[in-house]
Amino acid sequence: MGGSAAGRGDRTGSNKAGAGAGQGLFASVPSQPPSMQCFPSLVLALSSLLGALALLQLSLYLRVPSRYGKHEERLCRPRSRVPARCAWFLQELPSFLVPALLLALRSPPRLEPLGCRLLCCLFCWHYFYRTFIYPFFTRGRPFPLQLLFFGTLFCIYNGFLQGYYLIYCADYPNDWCTDIRFTSGLLLFLLGMGINIHSDLLLRQLRKPGEVTYKIPQGGLFTYVSGANYFGEIVEWFGFAIATWSLPAFAFAFFTLCCIGPRAYHHHRYYLKTFTDYPKSRKALIPFVF
Repeated sequence: MGGSAAGRGDRTGSNKAGAGAGQGLFASVPSQPPSMQCFPSLVLALSSLLGALALLQLSLYLRVPSRYGKHEERLCRPRSRVPARCAWFLQELPSFLVPALLLALRSPPRLEPLGCRLLCCLFCWHYFYRTFIYPFFTRGRPFPLQLLFFGTLFCIYNGFLQGYYLIYCADYPNDWCTDIRFTSGLLLFLLGMGINIHSDLLLRQLRKPGEVTYKIPQGGLFTYVSGANYFGEIVEWFGFAIATWSLPAFAFAFFTLCCIGPRAYHHHRYYLKTFTDYPKSRKALIPFVF
């Protein structure tokens, strides 16, 4: 504004007065660091890479499960493992901190745009639970250090992608909260998160403190599928994708499906092989279907 005033002064021939007015105006406004900008090509590239990683996950673990938990290799050295509670906390923490940091660096830092509110109320809400609540109640086995490393890298990557898009790129109309995509997506997100949390609770109740043996899950959606917790998380992130109607969110939902969908299938096979009394009518991931 001051620059344009000085320019007008120059064009009218009042160089000295225009320059003085410009200097005075700039002097009265404190300098601020430049704000991050939206680069659609970056969003497209990162989302495409996430989709490619999803297909890679599917090809690697569709036939052979990832080697941790029920499917861990017995010959793995103890020094290459991390306690389950510590591992889950360290792995999930970047998914909460990176968007929070991007939000804090926003100039000015405010929650007025709907994209920022969606990020905080949905994405960060999930990862607040995963980071600060879930790890301190889990009773899982020690976690392989290599998987912890790659899981942490993914959380940094995805946390940046989702946060960057919703804070700096997303542009929603004023009536987006009444749009059928937002309302249906929000309902799916809440339903999926409820299923996920309830299923985690049922799994924890199978074990007494200190136990690491596996038992048949009972109750809730486990009545119908072996991977009720995975089903809930997949529904949750597809709901998030519909509510935000964004390429990064759909890429993340697709990655979630390709990552934990096969794991639910391998869990189902493990239960059928290990327990002779395992319910034969129970499906692997999708009730009554698969």
